[in-house]
Amino acid sequence: MNGSGNYDVIIIGGSYAGLSAALSLGRSLRNVLVIDDGQPCNRQTPHSHNFLTQDGKSPGAISAIARQQLDAYSTVSFANGRAAAAKPGEAGFVVEMESGMCYSASKIVLATGIKDIMPEVPGLAACWGISAIHCPYCHGYEFRSRRTGILATGEVAMHMAPLVYNLTKELVVITNGGAADLGTEQRSRLARREIAVIDARVTALIHDKGYLSTLRLDNGQDLALDALYVRLPFKQHTDIPANLGCTFTEMGHIKVNEFGQTGVEGVYACGDSASMMRSVANAVASGSLVGAMLNKELAEALF
Repeated sequence: MNGSGNYDVIIIGGSYAGLSAALSLGRSLRNVLVIDDGQPCNRQTPHSHNFLTQDGKSPGAISAIARQQLDAYSTVSFANGRAAAAKPGEAGFVVEMESGMCYSASKIVLATGIKDIMPEVPGLAACWGISAIHCPYCHGYEFRSRRTGILATGEVAMHMAPLVYNLTKELVVITNGGAADLGTEQRSRLARREIAVIDARVTALIHDKGYLSTLRLDNGQDLALDALYVRLPFKQHTDIPANLGCTFTEMGHIKVNEFGQTGVEGVYACGDSASMMRSVANAVASGSLVGAMLNKELAEALF
């Protein structure tokens, strides 16, 4: 379905959070447009996990099922492409596409996601989401009892270490040049669990089609690993939230209240762009909540 003109709600971003919001709104008879460019951040990940009823399916398969189910609701339309800008308009908001097409709606949902800032380390991008992973709940079971590294230092390393140690005892922490951020007491805690700490920088990930075999370090060491946990920095996937006047948390997520409302009237946000809990299950839950809260707001405005 492709739409044009005026809508009750425009959802910018058609991955799990955006599609979930569209389902809540579509079932409430709201006229909804979902804008999406078909480039989800997990498109390289072979399998999605820790999402009840969908565990082990590919991210693309889950999205395809969602799109197929949304086709049953005639009030939900899709625009393929990328939103370039959003601004206040007579009906509430106007969203302009990169193609030049414009749509208007009384409310906006930002399900735009975040973009990982990938360091220029050979092999990392090819392994990302496959064997260079970010979350023990999403990927850890598949690498249980395997040779695993945590590329982090300081509090991030100490947060990750117990979670990953629970899954595998073949564990090493690589501080990647951040040796000074890992204190004596922290190193002692790791040593008590026989978790080695290597104070070297990673120069390359040696892999076969994204599956890691060796971590190459600048001290000349080649470290045999099957998985590497990496906490990448990120930025918002688009400047639309900032241009609308949204505020952000210290970590860089869109600041929302418990109902997904931003500080801008009529603008909601859900999914990775507004939560540190980066998973398919959380994205679906947050989108469903935002859809319900938005429908409540629209219903009460006319009651």
